[in-house]
Formats: sequence, C-alpha cells, structure tokens
Amino acid sequence: MAGGSEEKTEKATPKKLKQSRKEGQVARTPELGAWASMLGVAMAMDLLVGHATDAFRELLVTSLRTTATPTEHHALELLGRGTHTALVLSVGLGAMVLVVGGVAAIGQGGFFVATKALKPKWSRLNPLAGAKRLFGPHALWEGAKILAKSTVLGLLVWRAVVDLMPTVGGLMPIDAAVQQAGAAAVGLMRNIALAGLAAAAADYAMARRRTGKQTRMTKKEVREEHKQAEGDPHMKGAIRSRQLAAARSRMMAAVPEADVVLVNPTHVAVALRYEPSKGTPRVVAKGAGAVAGKIRELAEANRVSMVEDVPLARALHASCEVGQEIPPQLYHAVAQVLAFVLSLRAAGAASGKHRSPRLAETLPDVPRSRRRRRAPASA
Repeated sequence: MAGGSEEKTEKATPKKLKQSRKEGQVARTPELGAWASMLGVAMAMDLLVGHATDAFRELLVTSLRTTATPTEHHALELLGRGTHTALVLSVGLGAMVLVVGGVAAIGQGGFFVATKALKPKWSRLNPLAGAKRLFGPHALWEGAKILAKSTVLGLLVWRAVVDLMPTVGGLMPIDAAVQQAGAAAVGLMRNIALAGLAAAAADYAMARRRTGKQTRMTKKEVREEHKQAEGDPHMKGAIRSRQLAAARSRMMAAVPEADVVLVNPTHVAVALRYEPSKGTPRVVAKGAGAVAGKIRELAEANRVSMVEDVPLARALHASCEVGQEIPPQLYHAVAQVLAFVLSLRAAGAASGKHRSPRLAETLPDVPRSRRRRRAPASA
C-alpha cells in the first residue's frame, strides 16, 4: 500500500540495542535468578542436610534431657548450639543465593539501570493501551505459565506427601523419620526448582523473541543510522584507523614473499617482488621509522635479501605506493639490484644485508606519488 508505513524487517543495530537497553528493553526474566537460587539452595542443603540433621537431633535430645532439671547453664548451652547451627546454614545458603543470582543476572545481560524507563510516560495511562496489555499475547502467555506452574507444583507436593505418609503416626523411629523428612524436603525443593528453571528458560526465550520484535528497524532507519555514523568524525576516525591497521597487517604479511628489501639503512625500507608473468616489479611493502624497522625484522627473520641503497630506497619510497609497479625511470637501477640478488641466491648467500651493486650513478627524477582520494558520494 502506498500510504502504509514501512515494515520493521531489519535486526537492530548495535546503536539501537544500546539505546533500547537504556529504555529498559532487555530480554530478561526475574524468575530465572529466583529459581536458579532455589536450585542452588537445594544443592547446598543436600551437602548440609547431614550436618544440620545431626545438629538439630542433638539439640532436640539435649533439650529433652535438660527439661527435668533446667538450669541457666543448660539454657545458654542450647542457645549457643542453636545459634551456631543457624549461622552455618544461613551463611552457606546466603552465599549460594548471592553467587547463583549474580551469575543468572550477568547471563541475562548484566546489571544496568534503565534511566529512561524511570521517567514517567503518560501514554501508559491510556485505557486502550492498558486493555491491549491486559488481553494481549503477553498476558495470555503469563496466564498459561501460571497455570502450568501451579499444576506441576501441585503434582510435586502431592508426590512428596505420599512418600512421607509412612513417617506419620509413629510408624518409624524418630531418627529415621527426621532423616527421611529432611531428604524429602530437599528433594521437593530441588524438583520444584528444576521445574521452575524450565519455565523460566521458556519465559526467557519468549522475552528474547518479544524484545527482538520490539527493537526491529525499518530499512530507512538503518540507512539513516549509517549516514549519521559516517558523518560522525569520531566514527570516521575509528573506521580509518581500522582500515589502516588492516592494510598494514596485509602489507607486513607480504614481506616474507618479497625478493629484496631496499634500505636506507635505518630510516626507510621498501620491499619489492618480481613475478616474470606480470612483467614489472611491484612494491609489496614500504615504510619509514618504526614501520621500516618492522619490515627489516621480518626480512631478516624470513631470510629475505636486504640491499643498502640510499638514493634508490628513497626514490622508491617517495614515488610508489604499496601494490604499485615501479616507475619506468627506475627500471634499470632495480634490474641491477634484482640481478645481484639472484646471483647471491644462486651462491646460497642471499640472506642478510648487502651493499648495493650499483655504481654511484645519479638516478633520474621521479614524480612523487599522490595517494588517490575517494570522491565524496553524491547525495
């Protein structure tokens, strides 16, 4: 339809995701941390239940023995034992809850404060929008989730009660009854936590799907964002830096394949490669200062011949860009150097630094290279 709005079919860009995060549009479910913490407590209880059961049983037996002749000393002893047992359990379980809850929060995108979500939005008071939220797909999902969790919880509790029936009415010794009751309680907690985790995982998947739809962009929005990013000087600088780093990395990777590196002797380095099929030697790497030092290091490490020729190295560095063929004015000088390198290679003495075979002849004038600048895109 000509008058219809453009559909949001594109995935959110990193900038859009960052903005959505500030607005609180992040896929997360608070239930995941709660159920994970409960499972952690159940696992910790599995380890501590033996200690706790023994401690409480001893505390119970001691209290029953001292009821006949209660004294202040007995009361303080019981209080100390009870406090120690409670502290051990509380600290252990509290640490487990903190660790597991923190890991669950980080796994869902970390800790953040949605500053824009704290600002009041009068659109939320719109009764039509409220009705959509009340009877929309999200509300239906929440209702189905509550129904499923209630059903599973009822079944798990019923099963645990059935398993505990033999302990009722004095049919079992008190020690065995306490031990079985503790194990049943821990098992029930673990099963409930596992069921809750399954529900929370499904809820998290739905939250990701819902957030993905809410943060989608139209093709026009993506194009506008790219235009803004290209106009940002900081973004331009970052892109240019990445491009230069990638080009330098490719250039350095070509040094081991060079036939000769002309040096000056420490300030400039130019690596040449000659392929007979292409006819003319090409500059595969060049640099001054630290870059020249890196080229020399790579040449030495890969046994590439280095020839010290100050005027030729300077002329090539000034007149050629990486990937370009050498200018015709320097054909004769470069041919002398390549012939010298080939003779060294035939004698098995190509690696290392060598003096130039050329005589002290003056090189012809060569125009300095001009880097091509990309024309600005037309609006």
